[in-house]
Amino acid sequence: MTSAAARRPAIPLWVVLAAAFAAVLAAHATLLRLPYYWDEAGYYIPAAWDFFRTGSLIPFSTLSNAHPPLPSVVLAGAWKVFGFAPLVTRVTMCLVAAVALTAVWRLAVITTGKTQVALATVLLTAMYPVWFAQSSLAHADLFAAAGTLWALAFLLEERVWAAAVCFALAALAKETAIVTPLALAVWYLVTPISAKTEQILGTRARRIAALLAPALPLAGWYVYHWRKTGFVFGNPEYVRYNATSTLTPLRVLLALAHRTMHVTLHMNLFVPVVAALGCLLLAPVSETNGSGADLSPLRARIPMTQQAVLYVVIAANVLFFSVLGGALLTRYLLPLYPLVLLLCVNTFRRRLESWTGLVALSAAAFLAGLFVNPPYRFAPEDNLEYATVIRLQQAAVSTIVEKMPGATVLTAWPATDELTKPELGYVKQAIPVVAIENFSAQEIEKALGMRGSYTAALIFSTKYDPPRLWLSLGRHNEQLDTRYFDFHRDLSPGVIARVLGGHVVWGAERKGQWAAVLRFEPVPGATEALRRFVLPQETTSARR
Repeated sequence: MTSAAARRPAIPLWVVLAAAFAAVLAAHATLLRLPYYWDEAGYYIPAAWDFFRTGSLIPFSTLSNAHPPLPSVVLAGAWKVFGFAPLVTRVTMCLVAAVALTAVWRLAVITTGKTQVALATVLLTAMYPVWFAQSSLAHADLFAAAGTLWALAFLLEERVWAAAVCFALAALAKETAIVTPLALAVWYLVTPISAKTEQILGTRARRIAALLAPALPLAGWYVYHWRKTGFVFGNPEYVRYNATSTLTPLRVLLALAHRTMHVTLHMNLFVPVVAALGCLLLAPVSETNGSGADLSPLRARIPMTQQAVLYVVIAANVLFFSVLGGALLTRYLLPLYPLVLLLCVNTFRRRLESWTGLVALSAAAFLAGLFVNPPYRFAPEDNLEYATVIRLQQAAVSTIVEKMPGATVLTAWPATDELTKPELGYVKQAIPVVAIENFSAQEIEKALGMRGSYTAALIFSTKYDPPRLWLSLGRHNEQLDTRYFDFHRDLSPGVIARVLGGHVVWGAERKGQWAAVLRFEPVPGATEALRRFVLPQETTSARR
């Protein structure tokens, strides 16, 4: 239950929103004009672009994944008012990030009643590398996080129908957001409540109904999608990759280990988490001082009923995304990071007099994580590495445009879209492509069979491979990653050029990411080169 003081915030929410938007915008100033990246280019921008041009809620310039249309509607609205450009898109996403951070502020004030805790939690959330990177990327996950966090704030304020509206908006942004209200409905169903709480909130049935209600608009969307496409949950390949192929028990256990790491250790999150665990060994300090000599009340914990809600949300999402979701993307867990940080920050304050020192240490760790890559494989969109990838591909595409007019380019996704869709910001006119899946030995063997159909190649690292891989279980780990998580090894530009009979005309490598442009000339014996050189090397590396 919240106090009257918590209902009347000392700082108006519109001030928090304005300050958060200004800060996020300033922090992302050098990133706002970047063209679109990876899943932005592959789905979200094409889907919004189709709606912007035609009003179609079902994308047709890319395969429909049955994602709900709210992000497309919001982005198209921004483009309608301010024009179609990456700058408009990224500023819009910064505004969505500010809305989500305002929810974090409100959630912290409701649960702790302390503006200092709210400020520290918002600051750490905004600086956390995964959150920072997603704050200007046009993915549905940020929309869903904003809706979910506001829904939790309303729920803890005992405004269950306002929470239901926000949960519905979250689910209409990203369908997987529905797991949170459903999990909470189950929690309220099995948890006993006091008579006083029952009197304030109404009947158990009313609360459960409010949490189940967001499933109705989502179901309506799926009915609409089915009537338009014949598929309920998207194209069959999407369903196979994200659902039916993920249900192996071993795969679920491996994914659960990854997801647990994501919410406790990843991108230096271990700094506040370990610090909070250490603080639990200390006694709570007085609200006025840490001497223990007076009778002042001890600093309060977040009420256990509210903590339980946070733990249910964290656990439900970790379990859900361990079972479903082909890619182990950390952005799927975006609403969880503020909750983890809120629990950590209030533990700092409750157990340590000079608690702001641990906030500063955590902030320093997050700042380092934005620029320093971890010593294990990760998705570049988890920190500023994604900007490195974009700039490398920009340079590669510019080389093709300037030095190879009329070329047909061998490449893999997302460069296939970057070269053929001018709206993504890489080219002014479409360039014909020949597509392969990636740059592994098997795919280069396929490319060899299509040798006469392309005159150039844009190749790049499709997986981040750190210069020194510290955290690895060796050959067995790579076999499991290959089997369950789409791991592969890209061949180097020199090897690809030698096998396909070309030469490298441009190449660059930055922080473990690389890209190159190749020009091809007919070379006799290329098939023999593949058999003698490439395949043995791939076999050797897989055994390592």
